[in-house]
Amino acid sequence: MIKYFDLQRLNEQTDGWQQAAGNVLQSGWYLQGEQTKRFEQAYAQYIGTRHCIGCGNGLDALTLILRAYIELGRLHPGDEVIVPANTYIATILAVTENRLTPVLVEPDPDTLQIDDHLLQQSITPRTRAIMLVHLYGRCAMTELIADLCRRNHLLLIEDNAQAHGCHYTLPDGTTLRTGSLGDAAGHSFYPTKNLGAMGDAGAVTTNDDDLAAMVRSLGNYGSSRKYVFPYQGRNSRIDEVQAAILLAKLPQLDAHNERRRQIAAHYYAHIQNPHLRLPQSDRDCVWHIFPLFSPHRDRLQAYLREQGIETQIHYPIPPHRQQCYAGLWPELSLPVTERLAAEELSLPCHPALTDAEVEQVVCAVNRFQP
Repeated sequence: MIKYFDLQRLNEQTDGWQQAAGNVLQSGWYLQGEQTKRFEQAYAQYIGTRHCIGCGNGLDALTLILRAYIELGRLHPGDEVIVPANTYIATILAVTENRLTPVLVEPDPDTLQIDDHLLQQSITPRTRAIMLVHLYGRCAMTELIADLCRRNHLLLIEDNAQAHGCHYTLPDGTTLRTGSLGDAAGHSFYPTKNLGAMGDAGAVTTNDDDLAAMVRSLGNYGSSRKYVFPYQGRNSRIDEVQAAILLAKLPQLDAHNERRRQIAAHYYAHIQNPHLRLPQSDRDCVWHIFPLFSPHRDRLQAYLREQGIETQIHYPIPPHRQQCYAGLWPELSLPVTERLAAEELSLPCHPALTDAEVEQVVCAVNRFQP
């Protein structure tokens, strides 16, 4: 069986993390120590921001950013935050948990990212922020989005959970990493991410000194110093073991992303089946997920399983159709998002795949007949 994501095999091919974790276990210091400081410094430098604040997970990272802007007076309950309609639900949970109002915008069916041409009509007098999601490892940023944020004085927040190491090229040719493009960014280090921990972990990156200080305080019970609590915070901290593992894995991230690109390039060059569609190619994508689309998705998934190939669906039920938001969007129709949810299938695309396994996937996909 070719696993969709073979975490055990990938860990066997990744250097240094076991010793790093073992050193922490032997040290007797497991929270808010030297490993956390070192990882935060290294990841901030990698992303290209002044600050990185470790936290419990990617959802907490986004939630803390929005909460920090509320405490700083930049956002207020009821303010509108524009988000892509086809995102994973965590993006929207962070908005509603802070009593902000999510405004869903359809994706471009070719890039799968938020359709920047639809953004202008979604901006109202209550709009205060756009939350970009770099879905599948593809950069969602465009010059039009940057211009809309400048002209409308909107915060730009990135959900970078799926795009560690992805680049965005400015008109002058300068390249920046996702996670440094807006006012702040949330990152998830769930084990299957491009940079994955051995459990839950996340981070916030930003160049805003005040925001960084507020996020750090809110994630540590609202504390400004020991036993002093100006804010009603929460406990959301990265632990020393996860920080050490991430620090050991970080130097290998670009090489792993390059292997993902090689696999994706092979898929684009050799998958030829009229019963499915590939999204628009993107040389800067880091391919956290390699999606294809077919009206016969369920039959294709079953067929590939019979051929010994595991796949996944991202995501079968869009957020506006989830029961938890039934009262918020009872009659909302989003045809592009709904079609993508009904047709998406994710192929294996991780650094531990062999060339032979990649070719096996290609041959099986090309043989499929509905």
